[in-house]
Amino acid sequence: MTATALSTANRSAAGLRRLAWAAAAFALFVIVFGAFVRLSNAGLSCPDWPTCYGHMTWPTQEHEVATANNAFPDRPVESGKAWREQVHRILVGGLSLLTFALAAWAWLRRRDLRGIAAAPLAAAVVIVFQALLGMWTVTLKLLPAVVMAHLLGGMLLFALLAYTALRLSIAPAGNADTALLRRLSVLAIGVLALQIALGGWTSSNYAALACGNDFPKCLGFWWPPTDFREGFVLWRGIGANYEGGVLDTAARSAIQLTHRIGALLTFLVVGAAAAAAARHAATRVFAAIVGALLLLQIALGIGNVVLGLPLQVAIAHNGVAALLLFGLLALLVRVRKRREPVAGNR
Repeated sequence: MTATALSTANRSAAGLRRLAWAAAAFALFVIVFGAFVRLSNAGLSCPDWPTCYGHMTWPTQEHEVATANNAFPDRPVESGKAWREQVHRILVGGLSLLTFALAAWAWLRRRDLRGIAAAPLAAAVVIVFQALLGMWTVTLKLLPAVVMAHLLGGMLLFALLAYTALRLSIAPAGNADTALLRRLSVLAIGVLALQIALGGWTSSNYAALACGNDFPKCLGFWWPPTDFREGFVLWRGIGANYEGGVLDTAARSAIQLTHRIGALLTFLVVGAAAAAAARHAATRVFAAIVGALLLLQIALGIGNVVLGLPLQVAIAHNGVAALLLFGLLALLVRVRKRREPVAGNR
């Protein structure tokens, strides 16, 4: 490759890298804002989709509110909530444009990227499915399986965009000595993904306070009455309104206890990955970041219970979960096997 061609390739890679970072950062913001919408009980504040009471924004004038209330008598306008849901939809639209632009650019440069293009292309597919899940969340009235899938889809989209940005930014440092760390990183990501799914199931079934404000016990017991069979029915009847949840205390307690057990397993596995990373000079910074985020996430989870699920803490719990996933992805990218670097890598 000539000096001119290499310079052009490097500039193109730098532009692609900036776009990937912008898309990943925006996806994180959308995840946090989506948590704000869900946790403030605004998920059904717009009963139609993609409009909100027939508006591209939301009804604000008195006559608009009156018309909306007549059209949807079972779901009167709550102005303090409707804007949250519709703004979230608008933000997702902006994220979609960024994702499609990144995917198109990556496709055009797929020969230079040597495998990295698969992640943004997959992200473009995921965001289409995310739009469908957003619609079904409304039309199926917060069906827990759909709400959980929507959360996981958002996390997967963020992971794909973040992975693209990280691959374009972090040079590999993997060798035979870091083979175990690579396997631990993959395992930690898998365990964290399962814990995020459990968190989504806990939230969508309104089981976060199933144990009251009791920790580490639950309702005064180390093991209270539970109903795991009912608590983990993944698909329930269509047509019911699941806002507020439909499970009894025993089923919700089973979900909450499972989430706590999952948190312990996540702490052990992710902690082991951070400890292993701390033994290598090339990954000590990543170890410190992952370890700090892990401890913060555990503290936020406990805070959700003992403080009675304050909105700010609950939103932060969602955001830090995404950041912890990001930290593990960065670690995995750092310890990948050395190959010929992609143009633009540093």
